[in-house]
Amino acid sequence: MRLGRYELTLEPRPAVSAVYTVLTAVVAILLALALSSFLFLSADASLLGAYRAVFSYAFFNPRGILATVQRAIYLLFCTYAFLVPLRAGLWNIGLPGQVFAGALAAFAVPFVLRAQEAQTLALAPGLLILLMVAAAAAAGAMLGGFAGLLRARLQVNEILVTMMLNSILFWLVAYMIKEGGPFMGATAEGEGFTLPAPLTAPLLRGVPFTAALALGAAVLLDLLFAKTALGYRIRAFGENPAAARYGGISPVALSLLVFLLGGAFAGLAGYHAFTAVPGVYKIPGNYGFYGDLAFYGIISALIARGSAVGAVPIAVLFAGLSLGARFAQGALHLPFGVDYALLGLLMMTFIASHALYQFRLAWRRVPSEVLQPAPTELPEG
Repeated sequence: MRLGRYELTLEPRPAVSAVYTVLTAVVAILLALALSSFLFLSADASLLGAYRAVFSYAFFNPRGILATVQRAIYLLFCTYAFLVPLRAGLWNIGLPGQVFAGALAAFAVPFVLRAQEAQTLALAPGLLILLMVAAAAAAGAMLGGFAGLLRARLQVNEILVTMMLNSILFWLVAYMIKEGGPFMGATAEGEGFTLPAPLTAPLLRGVPFTAALALGAAVLLDLLFAKTALGYRIRAFGENPAAARYGGISPVALSLLVFLLGGAFAGLAGYHAFTAVPGVYKIPGNYGFYGDLAFYGIISALIARGSAVGAVPIAVLFAGLSLGARFAQGALHLPFGVDYALLGLLMMTFIASHALYQFRLAWRRVPSEVLQPAPTELPEG
């Protein structure tokens, strides 16, 4: 855009330092919190009291901290499920369906082995828990792999396939846990059966072992993409599929691989949400909430710019603010939906910071010869 003798252009930003990356994230958070002030002011709430309620519950209250950690683990698994295919240039929008598939598979293990009650355990509890984890990961991988195979073999758009699978799995869960369903609970309240205590995930100070899986996966994924030949092939395919094919990279095998791995992480998210969070230990009637929550993994992956380790603080922040805002909503009698509004503002500011990370505004003086008007008459002769 030209303004007089000056020109304003949008240019790709050269390599930036880690300090600038952190600074843009901090500014995005502060801007989101500043915009959230209007939500609290419109409800005649004290700004200081509202922010104190949000942060004190999410990050300083013992019970709130545990809830934040539990939700952050779930968001991290969902983030990895989207991030891995994204590095190959593919979009896994089927996180809810893969989460539900993992949950159904995890509960299918005690159901098939008739271990719904503690006194009827056919195998050692530790072995059953490992089988449930493996079944959840395998079910999510199979669902994701189906979308990857269609994308690779038949060029079927993976976004359409995964979205349709989300709807199919949503109603499959409803069939399994509601009236007359195989997984229906004993009280017939539209919920699945409750796991016996020996089959719930082991806790260390209130935190399940899935926390170690989530943090370990973050380190391994970043090492995979940065240090291994497989990671290089995935990144190369994502940046230039035609060149990758010319270099001998198989698009079929790679598409299938990343969707299998992504689906496995989503399946683990389903295992964590319904078998590892204290107070749940079943597929509840409001299971659709977890499907909606899974989409925040997409935002976390995009904000973290493809880094699994970088997604850890983002997931913790999203988890804490969503829980803290819900607590403040009840404690201060704020309007319904404040938690979603706060997360929405946070996502908008993070997306804006992502644009500033990639591009910069350049303000330059236009050379005088460029400003000279073009001749309007043909030269003589």
